[in-house]
Amino acid sequence: MNKEEFLKKYTVDRKGTASVKWDGMQEKFGSSDLYPLWVADTEFKIPQSSVTALQKRVAHGAFGYSLTPDGYYDAYFTWQKKRYGIELHKEWLRFGTGVVQSLSTLLQFLTIPGDAVMIMEPVYHPFRHVIEDNDRKVVANKLVDFGEEYKMDLEKIEEQMVANDVKVLMLCNPHNPVARVWTEEELANLLELCRKEQVIVISDEIHHDLLPSGKKFVSALSIKDGFYRDNMIMVDSPSKTFNMAGLLISHVVIPNPQLRDRYDQQQEILHAPASNILGMVAGQAAYSDGADWLAGLLAVVKDNYDYLKSHLQAAFPKIKITDQEGTYLAWVDLSAVVAPEELKHVVQDQAKLAVDFGSMFGQGGAGHIRINLATTPENLQAAVSSLVKTLQEKQA
Repeated sequence: MNKEEFLKKYTVDRKGTASVKWDGMQEKFGSSDLYPLWVADTEFKIPQSSVTALQKRVAHGAFGYSLTPDGYYDAYFTWQKKRYGIELHKEWLRFGTGVVQSLSTLLQFLTIPGDAVMIMEPVYHPFRHVIEDNDRKVVANKLVDFGEEYKMDLEKIEEQMVANDVKVLMLCNPHNPVARVWTEEELANLLELCRKEQVIVISDEIHHDLLPSGKKFVSALSIKDGFYRDNMIMVDSPSKTFNMAGLLISHVVIPNPQLRDRYDQQQEILHAPASNILGMVAGQAAYSDGADWLAGLLAVVKDNYDYLKSHLQAAFPKIKITDQEGTYLAWVDLSAVVAPEELKHVVQDQAKLAVDFGSMFGQGGAGHIRINLATTPENLQAAVSSLVKTLQEKQA
């Protein structure tokens, strides 16, 4: 599906629908008169096949306790194998209501209070919060910024692992917010280091379908033909790919049987729900018939990124925007044109953009903003025009 077809068929007005992104701006930013480019969801309906499947299931009218349909496993496993060569087995898979909830559950049985957990910043801010909320110690490794690309510093990672007796590494791939898709070589080197230092890896791969540049994605599960599977757990979800966050479904893939047993025991202690039938119905349909929908979304994201980059840098060549290898979240460094202490006032109060500011993502985030590209071209272009105009007036 091309961009124009996708926009015509799937664009939807979300104002007045209890949307956090649109209806939550007043509470979050103190104003509703902003361009909403913050929360990582989209302005597009889910695939039509998912809508049809949900309508059929809702018409049935009964919503008692439900099993995971065999068709869900088949659809998800086929999607992963066909697109990325990822091998999965039914006994490996567990479900949650969201990736962050699953991360919390995993930390509760993989570590004890006071244990050190490593993250690589700047990174999705709930990583730090879920560690701190579980009384674990955050060890923040800083990614190396090369302007349009970030890289890992393996020597520093090893140094910090050893010095802090790190028990778990929380990996983000593709990496939110810096938009990196880690290469097979980078992942192999990192996973080997973790194996050597006996550090368990939780690989958050929720953005792995969102590859607007066509960059190849390799799951940590597949490195060296699965050599590191026993030392890792992978989490992902259809929610980011297909705009289904409100349907509360996520995957926890645990190849190691001992770790699976411990996860199951922790779930029993928490009495936590394991997702819901409507999420599974919608997800199964999307994995079965959503490839064309995803192609349309990625065409929108790519064009929005190209517009953002070309217009901002045409007006201000010193602005840095990382290459959009993965995710639909652009990482924009405005520090050359706006002092970090003025950033919120200029971007939010004057240009009227509702964005996530870089400081919330940890080390290396100051001076940056994260912009959601999975929106209509009209919304994105109006926001860019407003930002450029504000910056020009500031420098006049």
